[in-house]
Amino acid sequence: VLQNLSQTPVLRELLKEAKMPDAAVKIDSPELFMEPQLIKLDQPGPLTLAMYQFLTEMQETKKGVVTPKELFAQVCKKAIRFKGYQQQDSHELLRYLLDGMRAEE
Repeated sequence: VLQNLSQTPVLRELLKEAKMPDAAVKIDSPELFMEPQLIKLDQPGPLTLAMYQFLTEMQETKKGVVTPKELFAQVCKKAIRFKGYQQQDSHELLRYLLDGMRAEE
């Protein structure tokens, strides 16, 4: 799941912009009659920051092995079911990760 997310350029760029102070994102509407919307973003929460740091490390590292310890710790704070390293479905991790980031916005 995390490898797939790391290869999502739109997500990486959005997280990069969200990390900047007083960040704003321009959203273009597919309908021709609507003006583009400029949305000001709040400071990202700890889960969103951990996700940004992890994706950045995955893209920039040359050492080959990246460990998502901080990201996993933040996910566990939002979804206690992941504590203890029991086997979980990857789609559940994705759902809790994205829901947790959305709750921080």
